[in-house]
Amino acid sequence: MELSSTDLQTLRLAPGLEAAVSSGHPWVYRNHVPPNDLRSGAWVRVEAGRSAAYGVYDASGAIAVRLYGAARPARGWIGARVASALELRERLPGTGTDAYRLLYGEGDFLPGIVCDRYGRYAVMKRYSASLDQLLPEVAKEVGTRLKLKGVALRSEVEDDEDGTERQSRGLSALWGELPPPELTVSENGLRFKTDPWRGQKTGMFLDQRDNRQLVRSMAAGKSVLNLFAYHGGFSVYALAGGATSVVSVDVSRAALEAAEENVRLNGCAGEHSSMAADIFASLPVWAEAGPTHDLVVLDPPSLANASSQRRRAQRAYLKLNRDAFRLVKPGGFLVSASCTAQVAPDVFRETVAEAARAAGVRAQVVAENGHAHDHPVPLSFPEGRYLKCLVVRVLA
Repeated sequence: MELSSTDLQTLRLAPGLEAAVSSGHPWVYRNHVPPNDLRSGAWVRVEAGRSAAYGVYDASGAIAVRLYGAARPARGWIGARVASALELRERLPGTGTDAYRLLYGEGDFLPGIVCDRYGRYAVMKRYSASLDQLLPEVAKEVGTRLKLKGVALRSEVEDDEDGTERQSRGLSALWGELPPPELTVSENGLRFKTDPWRGQKTGMFLDQRDNRQLVRSMAAGKSVLNLFAYHGGFSVYALAGGATSVVSVDVSRAALEAAEENVRLNGCAGEHSSMAADIFASLPVWAEAGPTHDLVVLDPPSLANASSQRRRAQRAYLKLNRDAFRLVKPGGFLVSASCTAQVAPDVFRETVAEAARAAGVRAQVVAENGHAHDHPVPLSFPEGRYLKCLVVRVLA
């Protein structure tokens, strides 16, 4: 698509935002926008000092404008950005992987739009209905360039500020055919069943792929406890890496049934069991019994819905990690992750360090990772790095 010759309305922002606009930051928050009568989906030109950029207006969300660059969008601009994103992915997923992120919204300079591949299908999500005008062309570019069977849209809209999901309304076809309710995909040679219609995100937590592979490389001969296991991604990888036993814990029995199915699907030799429990309530009790496992994976859901809840999230991470440390046998490892965007990497690291002190253990960070490489982060948008993952060696 290209903008018509009709004059765009210009939104003049405070001069203090000039650096953000000129650097390419993709968001303009509601409290920075002057009063206006614009409708959602309207293209606008924003000015701040001597800098300007073009974007799509959202009349209701916390993010009022998503910016797509300093140049006025011309014919073919969407295709060029999709092509650039797909070029990056040509070599990233690796052998034996057909489920990965194709478009990472702001990370691929298409703010508010994500698209994930599951075999011969792709599933898109948008973070604002104001972006619906862009979706057909994005879907066509993805589908035709990759020769997919279909590209579908998950119809719920995520909240700008917290990223939590509203009730799903299923999938609608954007290009080609709809995927079936269940797909079997491959990740690093392992197989997983995924539900693109009702599963978390677009069907799987693809951002943890590299961290799961790291756990695989560490698991030989170890007993593993996977907390907040969901569909058992870390559990399958640990068993594939030679773990002697894995316990998957989650509050959802349906999620644990899916985890057990994924374990069976891969025919791993180690022992696997599952436990339905409220980890927030149960973990302090389990910690009282002392060390039980060689490797503990702690991967909770997001713990903050807005920046105002950052301190609450930090306190929750402190308690979870303190008790998880107490379950790790001396010489073992804690793999601790946070997907809470409001908690910065340095803050998360400090919180885990405080948790080690509270648990009375010595600890060494042996790896510090983020999300998989198909989630690129522009230098102008550090907020794009939401996932933190620490691998910590625990000493007595």
